[in-house]
Amino acid sequence: MVIRDNGEFESEDESDCDDMLPLEDTSMGDEEFGADQGEMIGLVARRALSLQAKEEQEVQRENIFHTRCHVKDKVCSVIVDGGSCTNVASTSMVEKLGLTTLRHPRPYKLQWLNDSGEVKVTKQVVVPFQIGKYEDEVLCDVVPMQAGHLLFGRPWQYDRRVQHDGFTNKYSFMFNQRTITLVP
Repeated sequence: MVIRDNGEFESEDESDCDDMLPLEDTSMGDEEFGADQGEMIGLVARRALSLQAKEEQEVQRENIFHTRCHVKDKVCSVIVDGGSCTNVASTSMVEKLGLTTLRHPRPYKLQWLNDSGEVKVTKQVVVPFQIGKYEDEVLCDVVPMQAGHLLFGRPWQYDRRVQHDGFTNKYSFMFNQRTITLVP
């Protein structure tokens, strides 16, 4: 996927992202938040997983959760992955947005996030973000990730006591005494 500064994008074999569910308020005071709209920061993201047409009842079965958020008034891509043991922010996003990094208290080596081989993780960053009305911040390891700008792994899910509905691919949790539901 190539995302231009004016918000237009090109991709191979994927439908437009315009089909994403909108921000919804439910009648019981719960809130569902879909992908944020707006200008995407000028990064090139390589397709991590492709969606192939399937029967309607199995559409979510093999999909990762992907949405968008705002970081410093710029739209960034977010992946929520329960299989990841860390939260990750892409090096390019951190640099482009001028986020202040911290020295990692326990540096380690990582290999699976990109094609450049082994990477030593030596920095962390606190990323303030917003998805709809949900505003939060997350501590992330900084790595040269190509799949997206932010990856929320098990630490974010644990800290927020997040529940994942695998059938609908929605994430729900309580935050500031409100039920938040993130939709893909």
